[in-house]
Amino acid sequence: MPDLDFEPADIQVAQRLTALAGETSEDVALAVRLVVRALRGGSVCVDLRATAPEVGLQADEWLAALAASPLAQTPPVLRLLGDLLYLDRYWREEQQVCADALALVGTVPPGQAPDVLRLFDDDYAEQRAAANMALSQGLTVLTGGPGTGKTTTVARLLALLAEQAALAGRPSPRIALAAPTGKAAARLQEAVQAAVDALDAPDRSRLTGLRATTLHRLLGSRPDTSSRFRHHRGNRLPHDVIVVDETSMVSLTMMARLLEAVRPDTRLLLVGDPDQLASVEAGAVLADLVQGLGASRVASLTTSHRFGADIGELAAAVRDGDADAALAVLAAGGEHIEWLPSAQSLRDVLLPHALRLWEACTLGDAGTALRTLAEHRLLCAHRREVAHWNRQVERWLTEATGEPLWSTWYAGRPVLVTANDYGLKLYNGDTGVTVASPGGLRVALGTTSLTPGRLAEVDTMHAMTIHKSQGSQTAEVTVVLPPEDSRLLTRELFYTAVTRAQHRVRVVGSEAEVRAAIDRQAVRATGLGLRLQN
Repeated sequence: MPDLDFEPADIQVAQRLTALAGETSEDVALAVRLVVRALRGGSVCVDLRATAPEVGLQADEWLAALAASPLAQTPPVLRLLGDLLYLDRYWREEQQVCADALALVGTVPPGQAPDVLRLFDDDYAEQRAAANMALSQGLTVLTGGPGTGKTTTVARLLALLAEQAALAGRPSPRIALAAPTGKAAARLQEAVQAAVDALDAPDRSRLTGLRATTLHRLLGSRPDTSSRFRHHRGNRLPHDVIVVDETSMVSLTMMARLLEAVRPDTRLLLVGDPDQLASVEAGAVLADLVQGLGASRVASLTTSHRFGADIGELAAAVRDGDADAALAVLAAGGEHIEWLPSAQSLRDVLLPHALRLWEACTLGDAGTALRTLAEHRLLCAHRREVAHWNRQVERWLTEATGEPLWSTWYAGRPVLVTANDYGLKLYNGDTGVTVASPGGLRVALGTTSLTPGRLAEVDTMHAMTIHKSQGSQTAEVTVVLPPEDSRLLTRELFYTAVTRAQHRVRVVGSEAEVRAAIDRQAVRATGLGLRLQN
């Protein structure tokens, strides 16, 4: 049998469950270990027929043993859906998401549709088609890469819905804007408000007071549980319209909690890029919805207006799995693309930026420091790589300035907030810089300035993980690819990293590492897409 890389927890859970059920079959115990391990990797189930040859078992016999197991009887611990094996909780959550999503998609909102052409002329043909779809069904999935106009579409759609209510003599719709993380919620509010501000006065007047929040806060966190909320099927959310951004980051469990809390007559708009990294927890809900609902019920925006043409070409080649095309774009280089086969020359990139940041912070110029920080991000796959580059940049700074950086806090230290602090209005993913001031060091985070002692949950950010960068945009991005045998090196990781850049992307990695990234998809085992099609 091959090395299956089980964690102790996988083995212990399987031992405990089989012992409680009186199950003695080693093949069943192996299946339990596999499904627990799958959840750690982001899958919600295991395809036993595909896995059987890898573990030396005959698929039909294995499936029959599981179907007859006490663990699959009432009340079930294990569930089978065809060849897919689940723990009962995730089987039920997937079934619920499927049923609730189909019910919402099949709901035809009442009232006459407003004039879409008023806000979506021929220059917005893709967005107009998306708006027409959203006006005709209760649930709409709106997909598109960075710069394709998703936020503009959302804001103008909200204006049309508010107009529709006004023409029917109804109050303005109660609108909720939400995202998986605090930082993503803050970006959503800022972007939607900017798009609303560009509308005419009557539309702006109907869309006042929009506030974005996290999904946890929208649903109402409870102190006694992290998986249940104050709003649920017996206590629905009061909103008429709910917009969820960065839906690719939403797990199966969180989507189940959201859908059960949505009223049957609510319009739900799920916005995101299904080609980006999926949620940290189990599930690939946005990709499943796109697969399962199909093109006729998913609104897709494909034309990007944000990148230089060559960044767009690179992103498209990565997304489409075309390694030859991606390598051709990288080899051609140009104003917006640079390819470094190794990290040996990164000192010439990272040190000048760190020195400019250090100089502005030492002079107490927070504004220049924050603008300098926003110019560049160094993105890595692994946390250990982030730690390495943070230490390396600090060593280079010490050599260049003659100022030994012995303390955790120093002028010029860039920081990344790693936990929400609603009291300070700081969110996981916020960034800032440490600036010298007459009273000592201060940390500038946007318009907020705090003493370092008030910030418990921050990391140094000369580098950051690609996962942490998700949802953000930076003028210039340097992507350090991990070795080609790294499990994190996937097409979704590379695509997410490349599309963080607004004007310039630098890829650090060999041809083999680029090919490995593009050829390897982060496939998560789920059954939601198939359920939605049946």
